[in-house]
Amino acid sequence: MSLRAEAHRPSPEGRLLELEIPSDIGCIERVVEAVRHECEQVQFSERLVALNVRVALAEALSNAILRGNRERDDAFVRVRAQVDATMIVLEVADEGVGFDLDACTVDPTAPERLDAEDGRGLFLMRRLMHRVERFDVQGRSVIRMTLFRE
Repeated sequence: MSLRAEAHRPSPEGRLLELEIPSDIGCIERVVEAVRHECEQVQFSERLVALNVRVALAEALSNAILRGNRERDDAFVRVRAQVDATMIVLEVADEGVGFDLDACTVDPTAPERLDAEDGRGLFLMRRLMHRVERFDVQGRSVIRMTLFRE
């Protein structure tokens, strides 16, 4: 399992962390911990980081690895975390074909979905973050999640 930091530079405006990881779910916790550390450096709310950031980022990474890249050994996930005094912006990019964010977000609390084993990730991301967007950049499917400081 490898975790490669492409860039990691503090700036007066905040901190930027860029990582590239293989399509291995074993890398998720290390990425979440690296992002948590960056949030800690700018004194972002520990409560928001412990729940909102941790869960939303883990779900986005899981979806990128399992659904976007389909766990292919030759596919990678890129993570970009920009943290400053006002917000956290997380981007998770996979090599998949993309999807319609609204159409794929289902309510797991609906009676017909209560026993479903999947379909909670996008719902959680959208509940825990202030903004969630999906777009394509250079052949990659990107989820961008933004959380503002309380």
